[in-house]
Amino acid sequence: MIHNNVKTQYRVRFIDCDPLGHLTNSRYIDYMLNAREDHVEKFYDFNITEHALATGCSFIALQNRIAYLREVRYNKDVVISSKILSMDGKTAEIEVLMSDIEEKTVHAVLWCKVIYFNAMTRSAQNPPDEIVKKFEPFLVDVPYKSFDDAVTYWRNENKKARI
Repeated sequence: MIHNNVKTQYRVRFIDCDPLGHLTNSRYIDYMLNAREDHVEKFYDFNITEHALATGCSFIALQNRIAYLREVRYNKDVVISSKILSMDGKTAEIEVLMSDIEEKTVHAVLWCKVIYFNAMTRSAQNPPDEIVKKFEPFLVDVPYKSFDDAVTYWRNENKKARI
């Protein structure tokens, strides 16, 4: 079964929070990127570490853009979902959302642009066809085309959820 928008549940830990009990900004990114790595392995059947060790190549982050929409508090469960928005030659754009447990409120939106990189040649390259074919079925269409549009979209969805 193809899962275009995959998700997992996490609990916010005390050590990851500021003195007010809010998840610190840098830990949002850690939680979200760790979840994405888990998603790729569990749902896409692709182990990034094994691939890198076997080929010397891996997807590495070029850019992360994050918007913090709602605070997350200590000991709360969150759902982290991820999807592939685009694949274009050497790069791909990934969206990761952190939501409340009911998935009615989005706490943060992360867009991560990754590039397929060969550590041996120290240069970017197109991923092999078998990787492209493995990931293409997971591409998702969304009702926005830019990060700023996504942030506006999710802010509006959060407002609707409060009504």
